[in-house]
Amino acid sequence: MNQPREQEVPPRLALAHISKSFPGVKANDDISLSVRPGEIHALLGENGAGKSTLVKIIYGVQQADEGSIHWNGEPAAIPSPKAARKLGIGMVFQHFSLFDAMTVIENIALGLDEAVDREELKRRVAAILQSYSLPLDPEREVHTLSVGERQRIEIVRCLLQKPKLLIMDEPTSVLTPQEVERLFETLRQIAAEGCSILYISHKLHEIKALCDSATILRGGRVVATCDPKVETTKRMAELMIGAELRKIEHGKAAGGGAVRLEVKGLSLPGEPPFGTALDNVSFEARAGEILGIAGVAGNGQAELLTALSGEQLAAAPEAIRLDGKAIGLEGAGARRALGLACVPEERNGHAAVPDFSLADNGVLTARHRLPLAPHGFISRGAVRRFADGVIKLFDVRTTGNAALARSLSGGNLQKFIMGREIGQQPAVLVVSQPTWGVDAGAAAAIRQELVDLAAKGSAVVVISQDLDELLELADRLCVINEGRLSAPRPVASLGIDEIGLMMGGIHGAEEPVHA
Repeated sequence: MNQPREQEVPPRLALAHISKSFPGVKANDDISLSVRPGEIHALLGENGAGKSTLVKIIYGVQQADEGSIHWNGEPAAIPSPKAARKLGIGMVFQHFSLFDAMTVIENIALGLDEAVDREELKRRVAAILQSYSLPLDPEREVHTLSVGERQRIEIVRCLLQKPKLLIMDEPTSVLTPQEVERLFETLRQIAAEGCSILYISHKLHEIKALCDSATILRGGRVVATCDPKVETTKRMAELMIGAELRKIEHGKAAGGGAVRLEVKGLSLPGEPPFGTALDNVSFEARAGEILGIAGVAGNGQAELLTALSGEQLAAAPEAIRLDGKAIGLEGAGARRALGLACVPEERNGHAAVPDFSLADNGVLTARHRLPLAPHGFISRGAVRRFADGVIKLFDVRTTGNAALARSLSGGNLQKFIMGREIGQQPAVLVVSQPTWGVDAGAAAAIRQELVDLAAKGSAVVVISQDLDELLELADRLCVINEGRLSAPRPVASLGIDEIGLMMGGIHGAEEPVHA
């Protein structure tokens, strides 16, 4: 008896001519793709390419205007996420939906569609943890867990429902290299058991390492499919952006510049209830250099930035010095006037006011350094010219300077915020997650601007969870872990595995701060 050929097995998921429009934009335009059983399939595209909309259609959050979905060869309607889960589709979101004050098992129970006896649930969870070699204590409270452990909760919650298709949205954005490799081992095992995986990421080297095939979107349309194990990361990035990828051009090697920012013995309590306290943080950032600070999310990065920006004051003036001046007790406005600019991780609500125009968002921080409000009166012409300059230089896709911040995509708002701060030519720029969620083309442009700013004599401090970004940008690198900062070391002396271990709390012998 002849066995059916592999190509006769229907795809697990097949999309045919999917289109979806919103006022003023066609997010998905005649998209067709298929995912085979057991295949790890990458979905790639720059910001605004239509990935999020397409995934929401697959998971039942939104409905397509046109086109059809087939599941295992049969037409399927997916009117809601609950219907998607019943069909066999699970999704692990980029931002976890967990309650910090509850235990692992309690969080898992909350995410299930049906009530399950607690003891029975514990047995099923234990079986999954053992089957996939996932280290996780079901009775621990979530606030005590690392980011990688929190992600395992979401994965276990999906696996409990025995999915046939698992959607992973930017799953490694906050993981150490060691956690990434453990995740990949789990995903490969899941795929080997027949579950298909739709994998969304901007990290193209991970796509090459993990995925069997890739569909690339641009402007809401499919522009290419490829085998990522064969295709180069540069070529995939260029297909995503529709242009040649910029290569970061560094000037002369940094070193020997004057100290512009000095932090000495900075200790501050964490924000209750689960904030991380800063413990005797000390470092220097010099003119002409980029100092990188690596770390897994939740290890004091947010607290460090608010302490440097002046949103939270230090215990003593001498704890922070800018160009030799003690500023530890100065507020945010005074620090900006002296030349310290900061970009927080959260765009909407912290770095920008969502219901303000781009022009007005420019005034918020740039008025301290630029003549936008002489004698306390806002110069509307100067404000508009400044915003227009940022929009043009950083290629911000928007209708103009009057557009509200909330109307921009995350990547375009990030480009505007970065341009607003860099355009002030600060003495020191401290930025957290400069290219978070930004596509390859925009990320390269932002990184080049940071390099150029340092080359002009500024000191740049980059706080990031993206090790590739830090290794590409930084001259020296340190790691923050549980509120403590390792001594800065030259990037050339560090390997990615060593940095990953440091991010996990394993530190080698420290070098002097002034090394």
